[in-house]
Amino acid sequence: MRLGRTAVVLGGSAAGLCAAGALAAHFDEVIVLERDELPVEAEHRRGVPQSKHPHFLLNSGRRAIGALFPGFEEALINAGGLHLMPSMDAAYLDGEGWSARKKASMTMIYSSRVLIERVLRDQVHELGNVVVREGVSAGGLSFRGGEVAGVDDLEADFVVDAMGRGSPVSGWLAAAGWPEPEVRTLDAKVTYTSRWYELPASPPESWWWRHLVIMPTPDKGSHPPEHEFLVNFFPIEGNRAIACMGSWGLEMPRTTEAFIGSARRVRTPLFAEAMDKSTPTSEVHLTRSTGNKWRRYDLLKAPARRLAFVGDSICAFNPFYAQGISSAASSALLLRGHLQAASSVSGDFSARFLAAQRKSLNVPWSLAMARDQGYSFAEGTEKLPEWRRKLVAAVSGPAFSFIVGAAREYAVVDEHFARVFNMDESLRDFMTNPRVIAGLLRYRVRTALGRQRVPFNFDPLAEPPARDYSTAAAR
Repeated sequence: MRLGRTAVVLGGSAAGLCAAGALAAHFDEVIVLERDELPVEAEHRRGVPQSKHPHFLLNSGRRAIGALFPGFEEALINAGGLHLMPSMDAAYLDGEGWSARKKASMTMIYSSRVLIERVLRDQVHELGNVVVREGVSAGGLSFRGGEVAGVDDLEADFVVDAMGRGSPVSGWLAAAGWPEPEVRTLDAKVTYTSRWYELPASPPESWWWRHLVIMPTPDKGSHPPEHEFLVNFFPIEGNRAIACMGSWGLEMPRTTEAFIGSARRVRTPLFAEAMDKSTPTSEVHLTRSTGNKWRRYDLLKAPARRLAFVGDSICAFNPFYAQGISSAASSALLLRGHLQAASSVSGDFSARFLAAQRKSLNVPWSLAMARDQGYSFAEGTEKLPEWRRKLVAAVSGPAFSFIVGAAREYAVVDEHFARVFNMDESLRDFMTNPRVIAGLLRYRVRTALGRQRVPFNFDPLAEPPARDYSTAAAR
C-alpha cells in the first residue's frame, strides 16, 4: 500500500540504504540524503572511517538484507565475497590453545565493509523510485503539529534517521519542543587498529585456514599486554586480508613500526608470520569511537510522528561484537513489516514501531552488556555496582570458553550458540533452553572425567591442527 508521496532517509551508508529498501514499496519517491560523494567502486570514504576494519555480516543481517534486496547474497559473492564455514575455515585460538576443526551449523560471508556498501548501492540503484542525493548535509527537520513534515525545505511524509552515532536529530527535536530521550551508555574503552594486506599468490601449504582468530588470554599471570588483544587476520575479496588488533582499555599501536612490533608479541607467532608473508597495502588505521549507546526514543510519552530511526542513530554497539550492520538491517526489515501492515504513517505508527524495535534491539544490547559490564574502567549509565561488576568479570570469560567447548561436543549447543552469535536468539532464551542446559551439563561431566570427544588447547606456538574432527564430534 502507498502511504505517501515522499519519504526521506538521512544518511546513505548501510543503514540508510536498507531503510530505502524498506520504504520503496510504500512511497512514490524515496530520497536518500548523503553528505559524502559516493564512490562508484568499493572504496573508503570519509563518512565511514570504520570501513577500514573487519566487518562480520551476521546471519540475521544476511537474511534481513536478502529480504529487502532479493539476490543480495549472490551479488556479494559474485563481487568477491567469501562464503565460508568458520569452524572449518578459521584457525581459532581460545583458552590455552588452538581449537579443533569440525563442521558446524554456522556459515558466514566474508568481505570488506566497502564491498558490502557498494553491492547495496547497486541494489538500491535498481529501485526506480529511490534517488540518492550526494554531497548534501541535512540542516534540520520541519514540523507540523506533532509530526515531522520534512527535512530543510524538502517536504516529506516520512523521515528515517540513519546518520549514525553522531546524529543531530535528538537536538533538532529538542529545539522543536520534544524532551531529550534518555540515553543509555557503556564505554568499555575499546580501541582497535588495522592494516590491509595482499595475500601471497601461492600461500604456504600449512595455510589450510582462511581466517585467523586469537582471543584474549585467560592467563591471570604476568604476560605482554598483547596477550590481552583480540586479533583477526580477516579474509576479504580480491585475495586480501585485514590484520586487526583490538583491546579493552589498553593502548594500541598507531604507527607501522609499533603495529608490526605488537603483532610479534601476540599469543601465537602465526599472526606476524601471516603478515610477513603478505604485502601491506595500507597505513595503520585506529578507531576509538566504540562505546555502546542507546537513545531511548521508545520511552518518550509522545515521540515525534512520521519519524523512525535505524542503525547507530538509535543504538550503537561496541564493534567487537559485529552487530552494527546486522542490527540496522533487522530494524529496516522490521520497519518494512510495519509499513506493510499500516494504513497510515501518522497517528501512533512511530510509537508502535519504536516499541517493536525495542524488543529487537534488546537482543544485541544484552549481548554487548554481558561482557563490557565486567571491565573496571567501563564508564556510562550501565556501569554496574562493583560487586556485580566483579561477578560479571569472573564469569563472562570462562563461561564463553565453556560454551564454545560444549558447542564442539554437542550439536544442539552449537546450533543455539550460533543463533545467539547471529542475533537470532537471545542469551536468556539460550540459557533457559532445556536441551542446551542438558548439553552443557553433559559437557561439564565429560570434562571432569577427561572424556571429551573433540580435543582442544593445541599448542599455540605450533601450527593449528588441520585435521577434521567432525567424526569425533558426531560420536
